[in-house]
Amino acid sequence: MSIRVATFNVENLFFRYKFRKNFDPTKQDGFSINNLAFAINNETAKKITAATIKAVDADIICLQEVESLDALDSFNSRYLGSKGYAHRIVIDSHDPRRIDVAVLSRFPFSHINTHRHERNASGKAWLFSRDCLEVDVNVDNKTLSLYINHLKSMMGGRSQTKNRRLEQANRVKDIINEWWKPGGYEGNFIVLGDMNDYPGDHTSLKSLIDHPGLVNVVDRLPKSDRWTHYYAKKDDYSQLDYLLLSKSLAESNKGLPGVERRGLPTRAARATQARFKNVGKNNPKASDHCPLYMDLVLD
Repeated sequence: MSIRVATFNVENLFFRYKFRKNFDPTKQDGFSINNLAFAINNETAKKITAATIKAVDADIICLQEVESLDALDSFNSRYLGSKGYAHRIVIDSHDPRRIDVAVLSRFPFSHINTHRHERNASGKAWLFSRDCLEVDVNVDNKTLSLYINHLKSMMGGRSQTKNRRLEQANRVKDIINEWWKPGGYEGNFIVLGDMNDYPGDHTSLKSLIDHPGLVNVVDRLPKSDRWTHYYAKKDDYSQLDYLLLSKSLAESNKGLPGVERRGLPTRAARATQARFKNVGKNNPKASDHCPLYMDLVLD
């Protein structure tokens, strides 16, 4: 049986309190919870995000930038109810914007492990602000192990943020080695997510991209088609999102990954596909990232 696995940075899937129109909080002493409404932030954009997820139609989709399990549950119920994502997980971590990694799945989870508690080498900060979340999925009695990441962003400069991203990537490498090296990296596992760096000589991801037990399947695409992120400020196209398959899983699945770009703003001219309804030149949009997906048969 073939299943589709995907990763997607959904860009700020937040819920926010919204005051009723006839209520002015500046004229009140405090507030009543009954005068608040809890709703998806930027609803037009999130409808496009949902349209993108539905178009990908993954059996398991790992997400980044999700505020909470409540937000994910409501988003799923409102916009994805027909897709059958009965199994959902978010574990709150330490990001100051409260953006976490998450999973939507049609198959049940059999094991979940978080690394949110780990400290960096100096002991002065959390190692993973957004976690390296381990989730085992039971796919018809076969286990698929996922390692979901959202590494340190390049905000502030690629070189200036490299060391923290490098430490995170190296820890992910160590986690993979602890679990899979004794068996020669044979098994159904994937390291995936928004790694916030692109391949090349100066990448912080060398320990993962060049790992002997992992295969970056995006490299199977033509070079011009490997980009998964659009940075509007500099009109830049790059690969920040990854599906790093286990060596054995990659060897038994020779197909190509896919990139869904119809949720990008229209100013991203290299995405030539017709856009989803309501996508604008800059906003609204599904995200500044594209879902990356692949159809797999498990060993």
